[in-house]
Amino acid sequence: MKNILLLTAIFFTTLITAQNKISGIVLNTKNMPIAYANIFIQGTYDGASTNDKGEFIFETNETGNKVLVVTCLTYVSQNINITIPQKEKLTIILKESVNTLDAVVINVGSFDSGEKAKVIALKPLDIVTTAGANGNIVSALQTLPGTSNVGESGRLFVRGGEADETQTFVDGIRVAQPYGASAQNVPTRGRFSPFLFSGMSFSTGGYSAEYGEALSSVLLLNTTDDAVQEKTDISLMTVGLGLANTQKWKKNSLSVNAAYINLAPYQALIPQNLNWKKPYETISGEMVYRHHIKTGLFKFYAAFDATRFNLEQISINAPYTTEVDMRNNNFYTNASYKVNLGNRWNFFSGISLGLGENKTRLNLDNLSNNEVASHLKLRLRKTFSDKVKLTLGSDYFITNFKENFNQYQVADYNYGYIAHILASYAKTDIFFTKNLGMTFGLRYSNNNYLNTNTLSPRFSLGYKINKNNQFSLSYGLFEQSPKQDYIKFTNALNNEKAAHYILNYQFTKNKQTLKLAAYFKDYSNLIKYDTNLPTYNAHYNNNGTGFAQGLDVFWRDNKNIKNLEYWVSYSYLDTQRNYRNYTEKVTPGFAAAHTLSVVTKYWIAKWRSQVGFSHTYTSGRPYNNPNETQFMHSKTKDYNSLSFNWAYLVSQQKILYFSVTNVLGTQNVYGYEYANSPDSSGVYNRQAITPTVDRFFFVGFFWTISDNKKENQLENL
Repeated sequence: MKNILLLTAIFFTTLITAQNKISGIVLNTKNMPIAYANIFIQGTYDGASTNDKGEFIFETNETGNKVLVVTCLTYVSQNINITIPQKEKLTIILKESVNTLDAVVINVGSFDSGEKAKVIALKPLDIVTTAGANGNIVSALQTLPGTSNVGESGRLFVRGGEADETQTFVDGIRVAQPYGASAQNVPTRGRFSPFLFSGMSFSTGGYSAEYGEALSSVLLLNTTDDAVQEKTDISLMTVGLGLANTQKWKKNSLSVNAAYINLAPYQALIPQNLNWKKPYETISGEMVYRHHIKTGLFKFYAAFDATRFNLEQISINAPYTTEVDMRNNNFYTNASYKVNLGNRWNFFSGISLGLGENKTRLNLDNLSNNEVASHLKLRLRKTFSDKVKLTLGSDYFITNFKENFNQYQVADYNYGYIAHILASYAKTDIFFTKNLGMTFGLRYSNNNYLNTNTLSPRFSLGYKINKNNQFSLSYGLFEQSPKQDYIKFTNALNNEKAAHYILNYQFTKNKQTLKLAAYFKDYSNLIKYDTNLPTYNAHYNNNGTGFAQGLDVFWRDNKNIKNLEYWVSYSYLDTQRNYRNYTEKVTPGFAAAHTLSVVTKYWIAKWRSQVGFSHTYTSGRPYNNPNETQFMHSKTKDYNSLSFNWAYLVSQQKILYFSVTNVLGTQNVYGYEYANSPDSSGVYNRQAITPTVDRFFFVGFFWTISDNKKENQLENL
C-alpha cells in the first residue's frame, strides 16, 4: 500500500512540475513573424520551433532562472534570461545576420570562381573547356570583360593597362614570372595548368589593400585544400604526353603532374607562318602537398618548366633573317600555413621563391638574364562580430635581377639591380546591415632601390537592393615600381601610379548572372624616355600621364536552354597615354575600343558529348604609320576568331577530345612593322604582324584511373 501511495505521489508531482509552459512569438526587426526558428532551454532538450505565424509553445519541468536560446538560419542567435514559471508570453526580436548566402558581397571589379565564391562568374571547369583556350588560364580569362586581346603577346591586358600591370598570386603569394618563354611577336602561355587549382579570383580593379605592386589587376590562383580521392590521370596528345597522380593518407595528401610537350610532329603536318628550326619543346611539372594540423593547414607547392626552341624571324629593317635560339628554365615554390588561433583570430604565413633564367642567342649575339624573386607574407585576421572584421598584414619582396648582353666581337654589357620592398596594410570590413557593407584599407610600401615611400588608400561600398540585385562602388590608389626594362638601367625613378574609380551593378538569379561595370583610371608618373627603345643611354623620367575609361558587360545563362550554358561579354575602352617615347597623348597600340566574346557549351546526351564554340571580336587597334603626319592615327582591320571543341565520353573514365581555333581561317593582323627609312620614292614600306599559325588543331585521349571508377578529366581539358 505504501508503494502505491509513493508512486501516486511521484506521478502527481511530475504532472504538477511539467505544467510550466513557455510561449511567445519570434519577429524580425520589421515586426514580421519568423517561421522555423528554434527555441530551447540551454542544457536541456526542452524546446520547440515556431509556426508560420512565428508562434511557439512548449512545456518543461525546469524552474528558476534559466537561459532561453533562440536560433534561426540567416539571423543572429539570442540568449535570453528567463524565470520559470514564465507568466507572460515572450516577444523575441531577431536581427538578420550579415554572414548569410544572400548578404551583400564587397568584391568590386572581380570575377570569382571556386566553391567559396558567393557569385560564381567563371568556374575552374570553364578555364579548360572554353573553345580556343587550349587549357591556358590566361586565354580563358580573355573571354571575360575588361580584358584586351593582344594576340602577339598572349599576356593579360586589363582595362587599358599593360601586361606587367597585372600580378599573379598562388595561395596569396606572388609569382614573379607567371608567363612562359617567348620571342618577339610570338605569344606566350601562362605557366600554370588548371590541374591543381580549386578556383580563382580575377580582379579587374579596385582590389583590397592586401595586394600591391599592380596598377591594374590581380589574378589569385588557389590550390586545393584537400584531395577528394586517390587517382591517376594519363594524357596522350598530338603535342605531347601528360601524367598526374594523387595520393592520400591520414591527414596528408600529395598531388603531382608532369607534362612533355614537343610541337615537332605537329608542325611537320600543319603549315606554320614562322620558320621553326627547332620547334617549341618543354618539360614541366607541378606538385602540392597538404598536411592538416588540428585547426590549421600547411601546404607546399612547387612548379618547374624547361623550354627550348629555335626560329628564324624576318624583319623589314634587316637584310637577313635573325636566328632566335631560346633556352628558358623556371622554378617556383611556396609554402603556406593558416591556422585558427581561437577567439575568432586567424593567422596566415607564406613564403615563395622564384628562379627564372633565359639564354637567348640572336645570330652571333648572346643575351642572358636571371631573376631570383622571393616573397614573405604575414596576415592576421580578427572577426570581432558578424559585422566587423579587421585584417592586418605585411609583405616583404626581394628581387635580384642580372642581365648580360654580349655583342659579338664588340663588347659585353652588364645590367641589374637588387630591390627590397617592405609593405604593410590594414583592412576593415564593416557590415552595417545584411544589405549594406563597406571595406576600407590602407597600404604602406617602401622600395629601397628607388628610395620611395607610398601610402595607398582603398575603399569599397556595397549595397544590396534585394535578393538578386546589388550595387557597389570603389576607389583606390595603386602604385607599382617601373618594369625591369627601365630600372635595370637606372634607379632615379619613382613608382608609377593609377587611381581607380569603379561603379558596379550585379544581378543573379536561378543560374543567371548579369554584371555591369563603369570605370575610370587616372594614370600618373608613367615612364618616358627619348630613344626608339629603352637603352642604357636613354634619359628616363616619370612625366608620363594617361587615362582609361570604359564599360564592361557580362551575361551568363545556364537555365533557359536545356543542356546549354553560355556567356557573353562586351567591353568598351577609351584610353590614351603619353608615355615611353610618344610625342603626344594617344591611344596605345594594344588597346581596342570594342571587344566582344561569346562562349557556348552544349551537352548532347545521346552522343555522350560536350561541344563548344567561342567567338572573339575586337575592333581595329591603332598603330603608327610614318607615311602619315598624325602619330598613331591608323588602325588595323577588325579581329575575328571562331573556335570549336568536342569532348566525347568513350566510357566514364576515358575521354576523346578535339579542338580547333579560328575555324573560318580569318586572316587576322595584329599590327605592322615599318622600315626605319623611306625608299627611293619616299614611302616607308611595312610588313604585317600576324598570328604564328592560321589555325591550331588539337587531339587528345585522357584516361583516369580511380577507386570509384567515376572520375574523369573533363575538368582538365
